[in-house]
Amino acid sequence: MAEEHVDEVKEDKEAKDVKNDSNGTAETTGKSGKKKFFTESRIELLVAIFLGITALLTAWATWIGSLHGGNQATNYTKSNNLASEGNSEYNSGLQNYLSDLMAYNTMIDYLFEEEIAKAEGDTAKAELIAEKYDNYVEENGSEILHEALKWQEENDADSPFDMPGVYDKYFETANELLEESRALLKEGQQDNTNGDTYNLVNVIYSLVLFMLGVVGIFKKLPNRAVVLIIAIVALILATIYMFTIPMPTGFSLGSYF
Repeated sequence: MAEEHVDEVKEDKEAKDVKNDSNGTAETTGKSGKKKFFTESRIELLVAIFLGITALLTAWATWIGSLHGGNQATNYTKSNNLASEGNSEYNSGLQNYLSDLMAYNTMIDYLFEEEIAKAEGDTAKAELIAEKYDNYVEENGSEILHEALKWQEENDADSPFDMPGVYDKYFETANELLEESRALLKEGQQDNTNGDTYNLVNVIYSLVLFMLGVVGIFKKLPNRAVVLIIAIVALILATIYMFTIPMPTGFSLGSYF
């Protein structure tokens, strides 16, 4: 009789364990008495929590990705505008260079005529030519040519265009604008890459949402636990990867409040 009573107690205990496990209200199972972490109620709670977290992170990634897209469009537009201005300045610099070159050729003619007048002893004519020369230089020579002429005189050079870097001076503004245009284009390309990367993160988050959504389809708790763990791992890895991506240029969360 004692053995039958013991067996009945064991059977009642096992039945209670099975019932409690199916309802998710206890953490013990079977004869072993070991605690279970993934009970039905806990899995449902974890799914609800991570669904909310994933939804928030998806919204964040979408927003930051759109900001990168906006910066990309802005930088591309500015880059194109600066490139147009740079090309215009380059053409202007080239025209100034050719104008100074032609002016210098005319100046050489004046100097030659002045030397002839001096050689002939016609001082008045030489002074008149010298005055014409000065007026011509003042009216037709650019600031760069004036600087180069001063350098030529100080260094006793054959030509003002022998001054180091004189040619580049005509295109300084153009080169600055074109360099700025290239920098903005590079920023726009980087924004494009960052925006695409955020889109990839969103794809992973969508996969996580799908996996969390199908957890309840599986009837056995171990299967649910496996799918849940995979979804959580994917969520963590995607989030770590997302925070390695640079934020949009000039981004400040405080500016939105």
